[in-house]
Amino acid sequence: MKIADIRKLTTDELTKQSSTLRDEIVELKRKKSLGETNNVRLVKNMRKDLARMLTVLGEQLLKEKI
Repeated sequence: MKIADIRKLTTDELTKQSSTLRDEIVELKRKKSLGETNNVRLVKNMRKDLARMLTVLGEQLLKEKI
């Protein structure tokens, strides 16, 4: 997901998507450890997306406090 798309989301949507993404990352790590998937880059990309979401979420929460 691109940063421009993430910035368009509301704080509620970001919170929901970040928790969903965390669950997906856990599931992919489980599959990787069991040998069900070979795509290890997918986990890396999802972690980067999660970091982007959390960064934007922090920025939005800071703006709301001001």
